[in-house]
Amino acid sequence: MLPAFHCRPEACCDMRICLLSYRSYRYSGGQGIYLRYLSRALCQLGHEVDVLSGPPYPDLDPPVRLIKLPSLDLYSMSSISRLFIDPRRLDSVPDIVEWLGVISGYFAEPLSFGMRAYRFIRQHNNYDIVHDNQTLAYGVLRIQQLGLPVVETIHHSVFLDRELAVKAAKSIKDKLGLRWWYSFLNMQKKVAQQLPYIITVSQDSAQHIARTFNIPRERLRIVYNGIDTETFSPNWGKKRAENRLLTVISGNIAVKGLNYLLDAVAILRQQHCVELVVIGKGADNPTTRKLAAQLGIFDYVKFIGEVTTEELADHYRTATIVVVPSTYEGFGLPAAEAMACGAPVVATTAGALPEVVGDAGLLVPPGDVRALAAAISALLNNEERRRLLGEAGHRRITQNFNWETAARRTLDIYAEAREQQKYLARQHRQ
Repeated sequence: MLPAFHCRPEACCDMRICLLSYRSYRYSGGQGIYLRYLSRALCQLGHEVDVLSGPPYPDLDPPVRLIKLPSLDLYSMSSISRLFIDPRRLDSVPDIVEWLGVISGYFAEPLSFGMRAYRFIRQHNNYDIVHDNQTLAYGVLRIQQLGLPVVETIHHSVFLDRELAVKAAKSIKDKLGLRWWYSFLNMQKKVAQQLPYIITVSQDSAQHIARTFNIPRERLRIVYNGIDTETFSPNWGKKRAENRLLTVISGNIAVKGLNYLLDAVAILRQQHCVELVVIGKGADNPTTRKLAAQLGIFDYVKFIGEVTTEELADHYRTATIVVVPSTYEGFGLPAAEAMACGAPVVATTAGALPEVVGDAGLLVPPGDVRALAAAISALLNNEERRRLLGEAGHRRITQNFNWETAARRTLDIYAEAREQQKYLARQHRQ
């Protein structure tokens, strides 16, 4: 049983909370991590929490209840299997929408999940609040039309992901294909403009969301993510490995800057016997392997793939330096997790990383390979500085980024949304 937190009376009404997420597995990016720890903290504050999720499903902690909304899960299939799917599986409008979207190269999961979530909540309309996790589908608006207060979390502007992915594409065909794949953003923009309560996870994200979604900045509420500091904790008595760099790549590979880090490792190998450990399934691909081979560092790069949360924490504890070379981060969970484990961090100034890292790590401009290599080299040459940065990073995370605080701030926004919904209901009756 989870330990209980004590909640402010004005935000504590033993609410029934429904969290929505179209895909939530922890290896699908930061959304699965957010969902797990926020739902757990809300339960610890005395509330009943259901999570409605499509596959891949999240890891959750009892008493949080997972309600699975199965989809076709087409991205787990080969391209041929998607195309020639058994017609008997297409037995609902959401299934047909999902299939037609995916085989045409369109990311249809948010749209189809929104349909399924609306159907479920319409049939089980016993929640006090619905909190959507960046689905931003038309179904979310229909849930709001049922008279339920809806709160939205937008972690960062995926418009920025699209810009970076299209810029990195080599051919006109690839650029056009990416624009079509990302065209679900047109729906998300329309939906976001009609939702009055939007949470985001950093000041930088708020600025980009306001601009790209054309939403008034004052409508966006900042609630920083927390870090599970019980799992992500230092082992001060254990000696770290020598010359081992670690990076964690999840979610959208295009914005993670791994190519810049590989270039930096090639420079570092001229003076240091460094090795690079890359965690994350998506990073181990032919393009990355080819680049490592071309740079002459293939034998010094180790791709690990998926790991458990506990294994990830162990990797943070043993790395000499953790590097976050991203060209954009709406928050920067790998940096925060590494700092919580006492690892010295080298990151870029992209997105919200300066808000998370502060002066407890080294920051370099995104895409500046020589600056990245120089910062890493400076730490490799100075063990005492690595120790001091590790201690400073641990203090910064434990003092500023915890899930109880995040849950309390989220509950305040829930309370505001519920009061607004009650006011609108009274106005409607008059």
